[in-house]
Amino acid sequence: MIEGPDQYFEQQDMAIKLMLLENKADELTNILVAALQDAFRLLEDEQDTVH
Repeated sequence: MIEGPDQYFEQQDMAIKLMLLENKADELTNILVAALQDAFRLLEDEQDTVH
């Protein structure tokens, strides 16, 4: 069976809830910071290609 985007996001939500319940906020923070750094890097690369 092929999973759609809704199922993917539901799995992500459940994983985050489990991390919070298990007091793994530090790990969650590290994941979120890494994701933000990746997003900023992508935006910077995109800006360099536009100008």
